[in-house]
Amino acid sequence: MDPEWIPPEVDGRRPSVARVYDFLLGGEHNFASDRDLATGLLRVEPRARELAHANRAFLRRAVRAVAEAGVEQFVDIGSGIPTQGNVHEVAQAVNPDARVVYVDNDDVAVAHSRTILEGNDRAAVIQADMRRPEGILGDPRLPELVDLSRPVAFLLVAALHLVKDEEGPGGIVAALRDAAAPGSHLVLSHLTRDAQPGKAAAIGKLYDRATSPAVARSRGDILRFFDGWDLLEPGLVYVPSWRPEDGGVDRPERFLVYGGVGRKP
Repeated sequence: MDPEWIPPEVDGRRPSVARVYDFLLGGEHNFASDRDLATGLLRVEPRARELAHANRAFLRRAVRAVAEAGVEQFVDIGSGIPTQGNVHEVAQAVNPDARVVYVDNDDVAVAHSRTILEGNDRAAVIQADMRRPEGILGDPRLPELVDLSRPVAFLLVAALHLVKDEEGPGGIVAALRDAAAPGSHLVLSHLTRDAQPGKAAAIGKLYDRATSPAVARSRGDILRFFDGWDLLEPGLVYVPSWRPEDGGVDRPERFLVYGGVGRKP
């Protein structure tokens, strides 16, 4: 018998990027196909688990910083499967009135999110594809928690590298920026090929088997996603170096992922 968390429409034969990430973070909501891809990823990058945790830690630090700046609304796009230190937990620890909408197109991620959020009237989940931001912005459930006339934080953490160039990742961010009020924030992290192009290419080839690709981009390419946003200090840096709580790490470029936070003027 399948576990209760598996929606009946899920095909576990094809790896899901959300479930692979769940496995790397130590979660249990993944299938053999996901673990097989993750095993291949660990052969290419033995520190993949460490990288996943560093990206997750960046998310928590960024959400805390944005909440402390007074933003009360968060939309986490490509949110994945809930794990420890979710956006609503971090934001509501700063401000109990903070409201969070999670967005993902993975059936397992959405189903488990709904279970986790049951009883929390300040958090919800929308099943939608980030490649169609108009569907997210126009979803009737969004205004139940988020007022776009007031500052909002849009999160695209380890999300845009799942979007091919021909699918218009820049247009996704531009649509969110144009819908956001002044004082809104963009929290973004993204796989890069800068420090280790061979390794980034190998990761991308592995993800060709999954539900989404892994497109590594240069710092310049990623920086363009912040057009129209003022980058907060320390700018676009490798994720362990974004306002570290413990002094940071040596050779942060080993982590293969840039992160940054922008504010709409």
